[in-house]
Amino acid sequence: MQLSTKHLLGIKDLSPEDISLILETAGQFKEVLQRPVKKVPSLRDVTIVNLFYENSTRTRISFELAEKRLSADTINFSASASSVSKGETLLDTVNNILSMKVDMVVMRHSASGAPHFLAKHIPAAIVNAGDGINEHPTQALLDAYSIKDATGGLEGKKVVLIGDIMHSRVALSNIYLLKKMGAEVMVAGPPTLIPRHIKEALNIEVEYNLKKALEWCDVANVLRIQLERQNQVLFSSLREYNLAYGVSRKLLDGLKKEIVIMHPGPINRGVEIDSDVADSGRSIILQQVENGVAVRMAVLYLLAGKRTA
Repeated sequence: MQLSTKHLLGIKDLSPEDISLILETAGQFKEVLQRPVKKVPSLRDVTIVNLFYENSTRTRISFELAEKRLSADTINFSASASSVSKGETLLDTVNNILSMKVDMVVMRHSASGAPHFLAKHIPAAIVNAGDGINEHPTQALLDAYSIKDATGGLEGKKVVLIGDIMHSRVALSNIYLLKKMGAEVMVAGPPTLIPRHIKEALNIEVEYNLKKALEWCDVANVLRIQLERQNQVLFSSLREYNLAYGVSRKLLDGLKKEIVIMHPGPINRGVEIDSDVADSGRSIILQQVENGVAVRMAVLYLLAGKRTA
């Protein structure tokens, strides 16, 4: 089987069959990562450039590790240390890189739609590693893989995304994916951080009371407050936010059931989630990081059009 698309620009473009194929392939690569020798020659003849116009630690390292595990040749490009700082355009930069015979581009950019722009102008396969406040497809895929791993499946599961929904590309990609795979989705947080018409636009539940949201869900995916994307004051203080919407041990102990806790990182401890929750047995945050490498290996492998692992 192969993906129906040449690029991974967003979950919006994937079919449920594409998503199932990626998650299934990730399971095979996760087994590879448990071996003493964690490397396979699947992408030995493929050159991948990591094109990061925005700061990233976890996503960039995860992609680099996935590429190395697949034996690909990699080029790491940081915009701040390149000719971009001298005024070079995105298209010029990529064309210069492509003249070096690159097969795939993994791209993170602060402008929503930048990977889609590239996909129309260059022949290489594009993987969106996060574009503005639009999408972050590989994060949604690794979150879905982690939920499936922890709970046995996605269909019928109740998943709540908590926090800064308005500025989160992770939230949008997660909503698209979970809905396509038959899960029930709710967003929770202060009214100022939830887009006004999201309930009707995306056919999801909205809850402004955190305790009610946690009582409803099987899985809580806690999102970071994205202060760097907010150009106005949307809540009084981080302390006030923590008191109203921080996920605490006390809150979880008051529930009548155990729920799974997730976080895409980086964590603002003591703001959206307390340390004793993030580090507890209910949390699968570290498993998400581990699963991220296997999922990204699956995406790169399938987009490269290889048929055997």
